[in-house]
Amino acid sequence: MKYGKKNIIKSKLEKWPNPYPDRDYRVDINFSEFTCLCPRSGYPDFATIKISYIPEKYIVELKSLKLYLNNFREQDISHESATNKIFDELKKLLKPRHLEVTGDFNPRGNVKTVIQVST
Repeated sequence: MKYGKKNIIKSKLEKWPNPYPDRDYRVDINFSEFTCLCPRSGYPDFATIKISYIPEKYIVELKSLKLYLNNFREQDISHESATNKIFDELKKLLKPRHLEVTGDFNPRGNVKTVIQVST
């Protein structure tokens, strides 16, 4: 097995201490190479995952987030489930002041889906 696949399989989301917990500031992250598999057909779905949050005590470590999101590429999961799962995991890990996750999925069969979850 190649080292990249090993790293993705072993990945876990990590948090770091917020360097400015007394200040409100927004963190915006775009992950433009998100993929998962349609649970019905098995065809790949492609999306941009947008994460925006105002941290409380913690921020997400970016490499762990990248590996975590790459782990979806072999999962049979709907657009709605993928977006909500990412939201739930980040909310549980970071307990941010505000969190919004958007799954902006590429059109397939002339249908475009955008899923947005927020606190």
